[in-house]
Amino acid sequence: MSDKMRKTAVVEVVRFFRHLKYQKYIRRSKKYKAHNENNEYKIGDEVVIQECRPLSKDKHFTIIEKIQNAKIKMQNDK
Repeated sequence: MSDKMRKTAVVEVVRFFRHLKYQKYIRRSKKYKAHNENNEYKIGDEVVIQECRPLSKDKHFTIIEKIQNAKIKMQNDK
């Protein structure tokens, strides 16, 4: 989501669940602040996070590894 803070990245976790009454799949998302020591992870990267000891008031996760690089969209291709 964001990498503007020093040594911190905001990661969005998306989950799908089925509504009990309507049996429809619903998408829910939550944002977590995760430790990004060397600022190597950028916006759009898919990463794995792990819970750790509190590093600050809001930061309780650390980034373990990168799953997939960010997909760059070319808008000038026509």
